[in-house]
Amino acid sequence: MDPYRIAVPQADLDDLAERLSRTRFAQEIPDAGWDYGVPLSVLRPLVEYWRTGYDWRVWERPLNAYPQFTTDIDGQRIHFLHVRSPEPGALPLILTHGWPGSIAEFLDVIGPLTDPRAHGADPHTAFHLVVPSLPGFGFSGPTTDRGWGPVRIARAWVELMRRLGYERYGAAGNDWGSVISSEVGRLAPDSVVGVHVTQIFGPPQEEAELDPAVPAERAAIDGQAWFHRNMDAYHHVQAQQPQSIAHALADSPVGLLGWHEVIYRGGLDADYVLTNVMIHWLTGTVASAMRIYYEDANAELPAEPTTVPLALAQFRDDTHAVRRFAERRHANIVSWHEYDTAGHYAAHQAPDLLVADIGTFFAGLR
Repeated sequence: MDPYRIAVPQADLDDLAERLSRTRFAQEIPDAGWDYGVPLSVLRPLVEYWRTGYDWRVWERPLNAYPQFTTDIDGQRIHFLHVRSPEPGALPLILTHGWPGSIAEFLDVIGPLTDPRAHGADPHTAFHLVVPSLPGFGFSGPTTDRGWGPVRIARAWVELMRRLGYERYGAAGNDWGSVISSEVGRLAPDSVVGVHVTQIFGPPQEEAELDPAVPAERAAIDGQAWFHRNMDAYHHVQAQQPQSIAHALADSPVGLLGWHEVIYRGGLDADYVLTNVMIHWLTGTVASAMRIYYEDANAELPAEPTTVPLALAQFRDDTHAVRRFAERRHANIVSWHEYDTAGHYAAHQAPDLLVADIGTFFAGLR
């Protein structure tokens, strides 16, 4: 375990500023809106703020406020925050982000989860947090071999928790972190007391399976279908030819921002979006981060459902699952909460709700 501190050279920031000043924006059809993808009306002001107003050092400091380390697992460097709670009975919890996110996704929940007493909450809900950068993402650096999909990453997380001396712990995550956390529970059921996720993903179900007496089922399936029709192009590209688009995105910061904004879609504050983009840009992990889609698409799905206790906190503007279909993959769903607020990045958009949901779920499993 080697201590780590984020220290981006000023020369890298100067190079980025120079590239932004020479941006050549793409032509677009007037009044196209989002029909063809990210419009200039969204991208141009965001780029201008990035060039003249955004300050990376403002965000580097809070990331460095937490203890960080690197270690090599399965031939790959793994970077992680390790934030221990002041509470003696805290439960270890490994917290995993997704794409196009980073560890910055969890800045708003680290304090409340590790020190609930200081945030006016029950100290018995405290956690010792391990927050890793996914292999190929951010400060873990690029991957250099094949196979770093969710199952291999989950194996690395089990080994990481073993090295840290945690024999009994929970797993939680968002986006790919939801998939990986479930696999951690599958791989180490004797150690993992429970898994908390913000999505349960799955292929669209057959129309014949829908219950006409349950409108929520139709709404969930229609929502999935809308997403696949209108917003899933990035997934297909990254699952089939991630390197083809990576050449452009690794060379153009505005191209990278536009590709990420497909997912953020103007629904998040500029500093949050730009900090996550910066982490991919500054660490040279644009290509390797996208490869998780290819690795997952070319891997065999585990045949058996997970059995550890699982909780879902499902937020309004996000993928919605149908419980009876989700139970085919997860045989022990013990908590299912749907919130009429926020979206895909609940740790940033609704941190209080997410922290409370995680705390309540694990309270019965300690």
